[in-house]
Amino acid sequence: MGHCMSCCEDSEVNQPSPETRRRELAAAAERRQKENEGRGVKDPEAVKRKQKKKEEMDKMPNRPQGDSNLKWQVS
Repeated sequence: MGHCMSCCEDSEVNQPSPETRRRELAAAAERRQKENEGRGVKDPEAVKRKQKKKEEMDKMPNRPQGDSNLKWQVS
């Protein structure tokens, strides 16, 4: 009967602390997210640059909304 208890004690010694385990899980989640962002894209950095440029253009207050520079003429 004493053998059963010794098995449980050994498994607890080999496990990392909860804080270490959380850090490892967070790092793994970040890796998976980064891999999924680039899936199907040849140049993920170019996509990020385009998104950043679009966000900056959207933040500009003097930017005309829509295609206001186009004039329609009906004859």
